[in-house]
Amino acid sequence: MGLPLLSSALWNPSHSCSSSSVELIWPHLSSKSCCLGLKFKCQQFYKGRSTMLGVLVCSSRRSTSKETVWRRKKLPQNEDLPPILPKNKKKPYPIPFKEIQQAAREDKKLAQMGIEKPLEPPKNGLLVADLVPVAYEVFEAWKLLIKEVHVAQTGHNFRDCYGPNGRERRSSHAWVKGSVNDILVPIESYHLFDPFGRRIKHDTRFEYDRIPAIVELCIQAGVDIPEYPSRRRTNPIRMLGKRVIDRGGNLEEPKPWRFADPSSLNDFDTYRAFERFSRPSLSDLPKIAQETMAAYEIVKKGVRKLMRKYTVKACGYCTEVHVGPWGHNAKLCGEFKHQWRDGKHGWQDATVDEVFPPNYVWHVRDPNGPPLASALRRYYGKAPAVVEVCMQAGAQIPDEYKPMMRLDIIIPDPEEARMIA
Repeated sequence: MGLPLLSSALWNPSHSCSSSSVELIWPHLSSKSCCLGLKFKCQQFYKGRSTMLGVLVCSSRRSTSKETVWRRKKLPQNEDLPPILPKNKKKPYPIPFKEIQQAAREDKKLAQMGIEKPLEPPKNGLLVADLVPVAYEVFEAWKLLIKEVHVAQTGHNFRDCYGPNGRERRSSHAWVKGSVNDILVPIESYHLFDPFGRRIKHDTRFEYDRIPAIVELCIQAGVDIPEYPSRRRTNPIRMLGKRVIDRGGNLEEPKPWRFADPSSLNDFDTYRAFERFSRPSLSDLPKIAQETMAAYEIVKKGVRKLMRKYTVKACGYCTEVHVGPWGHNAKLCGEFKHQWRDGKHGWQDATVDEVFPPNYVWHVRDPNGPPLASALRRYYGKAPAVVEVCMQAGAQIPDEYKPMMRLDIIIPDPEEARMIA
């Protein structure tokens, strides 16, 4: 049985491919049709000496439901971290700016025609029932995470410190004992009884509590905390363009000066966590590390699910985050050209890394060994601080972190590194 003739249009070596994976599709064979198909998505060899792209298909074959599809995808050996954004520019928009403008034009057009803006939960103030369990799962995992979480015995010798008085230290780091806030970067947000209510003004900012942004996101998604009440609407809000014409009924908000008991934050705040929780025994470390690793994954994936529906805003210049449909009006931004904005934040849609920062650290293969050498810097990998701590405590690391940690790369001796071209 021979292969049928192929059209030259199927072969185009100019196509680009960013993946080194190979996909093989083996259809169901029958005596009436030749049904052999091989699809080589991309073959790339090291040093870039060979690249082949092609598709072989049977021209007389009809698609059938009985197929055996085999795909083989390998993780890369190493992966670079996201680039560090310059501080003298605004962050890029997560959503293309043209799409934002197009949506604004459509809203304005509907408003001019007197047509209300169509809203679905949670944009109309109602809860998304399917995400309430996710919010509780994230909240419980977050409380477990701050309980269980120094990445190496000694700091590295890289001279890349750009903090205050860095020139006097010739860019060398001044190492001190770390805390949980160095592992889980604290990102706080104002707690609002009604996210669709009045905006926080600069003069009224002290009348609202600041709590972890992840906790505020869980509250707005359905988690009930008595110390931090939240309005649960039964009637949706109505909007005409950018103007709210019906807030789903009038409801008196609790007095903003009624602060919650500070002790109520102990379960879900990272402040002075080392003092509140006792140090575990060495025999329990592997189990605790695995539980912490699982909780970290639950929080990260759960926050991603919630942010697909619930709006979270972030400043395009600083690290301020606000959970809700609109950002607050507190003039607290002191970053690039804040004088031109009178200290106002430049609000845009937030990303998961802005709400739950990974805080990448260098991966240390031997915590009791010598410090990382600057000459071998390109051979070392990085990982989120929580992942690095859990791995050193004996936890199994998910495969997605192994490329950025460069576990498959052999670190040479300094003498050998000089001989490598």
